[in-house]
Amino acid sequence: MARILFERVCKRFGDVSVIEDLDLEIRDEEFMVFVGPSGCGKSTALRMIAGLEEVTEGTLQIGDRIVNDVHPKDRDVAMVFQSYALYPHMSVRDNISFGLRIRKMAQNEIDQAVDNAADILGLTELLDRKPKALSGGQRQRVALGRAIVRSPSVFLFDEPLSNLDAELRVQMRAELSKLQHRLKTTTVYVTHDQIEAMTLGHRIAVLAPMGPDRKSNLKQVGTPLELYDRPRNLFVAKFIGTPPMNILEVHLDESGHLLQHPGFNLPLKPAVEAALASHRGKRLLLGIRPEHICEKGEQEWTETTSAKGTVEVVETVGHEVIIHVRCGEELVIAKLGPHRIPRYGEEVEIEMRGDRVHVFDPETELSLTAELD
Repeated sequence: MARILFERVCKRFGDVSVIEDLDLEIRDEEFMVFVGPSGCGKSTALRMIAGLEEVTEGTLQIGDRIVNDVHPKDRDVAMVFQSYALYPHMSVRDNISFGLRIRKMAQNEIDQAVDNAADILGLTELLDRKPKALSGGQRQRVALGRAIVRSPSVFLFDEPLSNLDAELRVQMRAELSKLQHRLKTTTVYVTHDQIEAMTLGHRIAVLAPMGPDRKSNLKQVGTPLELYDRPRNLFVAKFIGTPPMNILEVHLDESGHLLQHPGFNLPLKPAVEAALASHRGKRLLLGIRPEHICEKGEQEWTETTSAKGTVEVVETVGHEVIIHVRCGEELVIAKLGPHRIPRYGEEVEIEMRGDRVHVFDPETELSLTAELD
């Protein structure tokens, strides 16, 4: 087992900067997820841990060793790629044991390691099959088995579920979570799917594509609930959550008591007033999640603010109805219960929970309320 430490790590390809000033500790036995859109450097960071990409600047440590110049085979890590990368002419048993045979392990040790991995992954009955006779989920488990038999200090997963259909992805997420809990191996998992990140990670590192200012890609690190409930910047607020957080332009009145929007006025709690005291009379960005907006009278919330608008989109997903309501120039997304489905073009009155709002500075894009309970 091992912790992983990035210290001011940079990765550049010529003049193109992919990662800058990455400072991150991945704890021993932790399941860490790197999440972000395409081009944010998450796979590059994973490949630097594996030794498949060189560190341009900074230091990368695995366990007690700085591994900047350590060959990939000597890092004691095992990587599972997006493609299964199985040998089609080999049986499941031979695919799983291939790396051990290359290392010239004793045959009885190889057999025991393969049998143990097959038992963990439910592959015992499939050991004599060829990959073409397996489903996508079974092939992915074979790729996992090939990593497990090595008993590495670190598991690395590069979007391993992206080739599976929706039902298999849900199943394999559960299998991966149980596997990591059982083996307690430090795990780094890369995905662009924030649902995968939220359901798998002990902690999540949210990365963004490198901007012209070349500031760090790392926008926030925290548990799934910390990122969801207390996003520290606009990028995390909009990226984490499905449907995404509503971001509305508002104006803080001169008294500091009200956030004013063309469709509503939102009174502020004393703690929020204090946090925004230096922004009186300025334009701000109000964030509120769809589950904190409902049709008027649907919930028994206190500290609510009402707004009227026209329904432009209706999405029924069984246990709830998601509507997009036009309030002035902006669309507001709300979650309703399944008991009533509004019509397109219908005029509705919605309520917002005033005690569950987030406020961001439009210039810095940093949260002004993240430290408040």
